[in-house]
Amino acid sequence: MNLTLYGYNDEWIAVDCGMMIRQDLPDTPLQVPNLETPRGLGITPQALFITHGHEDHIGAVAWLWPQWQCPIYATPFSAGLLRLKFAEHGLPADVIRVVEPGEALENGAFTLRYLPLPHSIPESCALLIVAGNRRVLHTGDWKLDPDPLVGPPLDPEQFRALAPIDLVVGDSTNAPVAGYSASEGDVARALSRTLAECRGRVVVSCFASNIARILAVARAAQQCGRRISLMGRSMERMVGVARGLGYLAELPPLVPIQDLGYLPPDEVVVIATGSQGEPRAALTRLAQGRHPHLELTAGDNVIFSAKAIPGNERPIERLKKRLERLSVQVFDEFNRPALHATGHPARAELETLYDWVAPRQLLPVHGEARHQQAHRQIAAERGIEAPLAPVNGDMLRHDAQGLHLEARYPQPPCIVRRNAIVPHPGLDESGDRGRRGNLYLALPVTATATGWARIGRLMLDNTGTGSLDEDSFSDWLDDQLDAIHADTLAELRQSLKPRMLGWLSDHMQHLPDIHLQIMPAEMPLS
Repeated sequence: MNLTLYGYNDEWIAVDCGMMIRQDLPDTPLQVPNLETPRGLGITPQALFITHGHEDHIGAVAWLWPQWQCPIYATPFSAGLLRLKFAEHGLPADVIRVVEPGEALENGAFTLRYLPLPHSIPESCALLIVAGNRRVLHTGDWKLDPDPLVGPPLDPEQFRALAPIDLVVGDSTNAPVAGYSASEGDVARALSRTLAECRGRVVVSCFASNIARILAVARAAQQCGRRISLMGRSMERMVGVARGLGYLAELPPLVPIQDLGYLPPDEVVVIATGSQGEPRAALTRLAQGRHPHLELTAGDNVIFSAKAIPGNERPIERLKKRLERLSVQVFDEFNRPALHATGHPARAELETLYDWVAPRQLLPVHGEARHQQAHRQIAAERGIEAPLAPVNGDMLRHDAQGLHLEARYPQPPCIVRRNAIVPHPGLDESGDRGRRGNLYLALPVTATATGWARIGRLMLDNTGTGSLDEDSFSDWLDDQLDAIHADTLAELRQSLKPRMLGWLSDHMQHLPDIHLQIMPAEMPLS
């Protein structure tokens, strides 16, 4: 969630303040950083600096800013997104102050400069943070893109002029990947080729914040004689802010989503949210036949122009299975790798940046432990010290002797429920933690050549058990039935029930008593 606090002589600033979506919990709540540790240490930032406008960098600002009441500095695009969030929360927008890429400013003991770096969203910037005689480069998210489509390419001279840097706090996401990441220009050409092959409707799903990708889809659609429409609130919001700043001057007039039914399928391209399998996003509603203005049918096409974020693989796979059941053709990172380009630096890009800025030490952040370890290996090969791989809650000190771990504070997760920030379900020790309610499940199944399959509608009564995402539960059940090898219904029940207990314990606040009935059914004739 990318909240970093920098302190010098008892003065503190914050960099970024993001959130994540907990797709593993009922109702997919938002998770935000836990402020218990800084509050207990008496740390309140005197300013918040935003590197770019992705939700994992700004998504928690409106939720947590009331505890800080400090000025917020952001580039125009990020500031526009934050102002929309603040308006929704009834917060004062005048605390959000615009900083142009390349601009420097002072805040107490800190001097900062915003240094533009290409990423998959406009105006992403690294921060040069100077306090006392320490010079830290906080890279944020970035890549070296020679053809970014939106915004200027990187200026190497601006970074060579920084050398030497005392410490780089650097993006590790793609450190294990050799070479250079692909360019947005390459993706635009791949989208044009793929779109030209398609017959019927085309839905392209990408991250709403990737304005360059939206522009590339619009250009490809025009080349194929198709008109475009946007689907999803976040998509409409991002495009509105980008247009207001002049980033999408080429975008043709948009077709209102409610008018799509009047156009022939071969004249339609829909750019939709939901590439990560989010249960309430536009693409999921299309796959479930629940969208009020458009229905996907056999012969239509869905292009996933986004890579799966680690942890989202299962909901994405469920989404693709739903699309396949509709006889929709799916293009994704596996059958068309060129349809997406990461926004993060591969190994050669990290090496190039470090040759420019000559850091003495590296603190690898983002990604998982293996990504950080790969990043540390790159540093070691270039004579850069990288003594630590941090985890959430680490208090680090950087002084004349280098980088040290001062203390490690556990970070219990906090989620947003009913517009309030509360502990993660199940972490509250108060009250009865025993089983609650009853779940009655009647499961009609039939044997297949490889396992078992559900026939017809799932019959489920979970009255009094709390929230349960029935679509996710049904999809999970289907996967389990296909994987279980059992000769009889009794053996199937014996194998399935313990797995079901495990799934429900992970996805429900209170585990109910389970009453499972498995019924034989015949496969319908085709």
